[in-house]
Amino acid sequence: MPVHVDPPATPLIAAARTLAAACADLRFAPPVSHVYNPLDYARAAHEDYLARYGQGRRQVLFLGMNPGPFGMVQTGVPFGEVAVVRDWLGIRAPIGRPALEYPGRPIEGYACRRSEVSGKRLWGLFAGRFGSPERFFAAHFVVNYCPLAFIAGGRNLTPDKLPAAEAGPLFAACDAHLRAVVDALAPDWVIGVGRFARQRAQTVLAGDAVRVGEVLHPSPASPLANRGWAEAAGAQLRALGVWD
Repeated sequence: MPVHVDPPATPLIAAARTLAAACADLRFAPPVSHVYNPLDYARAAHEDYLARYGQGRRQVLFLGMNPGPFGMVQTGVPFGEVAVVRDWLGIRAPIGRPALEYPGRPIEGYACRRSEVSGKRLWGLFAGRFGSPERFFAAHFVVNYCPLAFIAGGRNLTPDKLPAAEAGPLFAACDAHLRAVVDALAPDWVIGVGRFARQRAQTVLAGDAVRVGEVLHPSPASPLANRGWAEAAGAQLRALGVWD
């Protein structure tokens, strides 16, 4: 693998570094046993993604909740299904490891053989409609609201399940990051991928001209998503007027 060179500090990269630093000081009590921050150990891949695809104005910003265990946790890219990141996005930056790793959720990077189904569905929709990353990113971008993945009792814990005392400081940092991303990209639309992301966007962007919408989350835990997610999400985007 070639030697990685840090890209210039674009507005999104600067915002991601600020968010990573803010999250480094946060502490979480049991049942959370492990916290993964791919903005830290997968920084090279994440910043490659931001530098390649996140500069200039975008019309639509897709907002996810937080990293999935076989997606961004492994690759540093939101909804980062390994094959998509490596083969479609062309990102092959080195992936490190967190200081404290849960044995049942090792960081394997591009060697991870588990599929991030949500990411496979989301990026599959974009690849099917636009063909190339360049055509998709000409008007769109994808980012997560929260950069942290939580493990509790050996299972994934989503940030909406955190107690208020822990969620408050985390959400404050994430809100500031979302505001910085919106200021940098100046989108017409922020589309929450799932209800939580849409609600956070509505809270952070209340009073702004940017419009906020929602598409069904592509998680395999959703029966609706398992009955043709791409068709359902495409129909929602067309109903909103985001896509024609």
